[in-house]
Amino acid sequence: MNFKFLKSLATVLGLGSLAFALSGCGIQSIPQSKNKVEAALSEVSNQYKRRADLIPNLVSTVKGYASHERETLEGVVEARSKATQISIDPSKATPDQIQKFSQAQGQLSQALGRLLLLRENYPNLKADQNFQNLQAQLEGTENRITVARQRYIETVRQFNDLVTVVPTSWTNSLFFHFEKMPQWDVSPEEKEKVEQAPKVEF
Repeated sequence: MNFKFLKSLATVLGLGSLAFALSGCGIQSIPQSKNKVEAALSEVSNQYKRRADLIPNLVSTVKGYASHERETLEGVVEARSKATQISIDPSKATPDQIQKFSQAQGQLSQALGRLLLLRENYPNLKADQNFQNLQAQLEGTENRITVARQRYIETVRQFNDLVTVVPTSWTNSLFFHFEKMPQWDVSPEEKEKVEQAPKVEF
């Protein structure tokens, strides 16, 4: 056999072995995992936007029956305005941005909770078909938000494992230099909402 051929074969096998070893050490899985985190955070933002889009109709319906509940109605409008002013770029999310976004959404959740409690004082509002439909859509959206946040939390955990646990952390140190991604934390407002959540009855 030709020596040049053997040398070329050894080079190809060596490069193939290196590629195989690197694939097992996160050379592909680390950036793929980062992409999944960004997609999951985009979905969280998307579901919160869906909720924000429902709120003007909900406020309008409640106002038709309880226009003198001005403080509650204005509180929801103001909280929605603040929540929609804060956005997240999934590819550049920082722990501070995630926290501010989460807090704004938590304040909106709290204001919405107060708005929905008004139905107990206004039987005509409670019986209004439009209000019931909006309430059902809002509950469906809240469920989607919960699922989207759980997916985000899981994808962040997987990514953080890749960039901090050997052997993939070595690959990250050599090639990518990614930091751990910020994890979602429930805001104090949302914790309070969960602890004091009113029972929803139709």
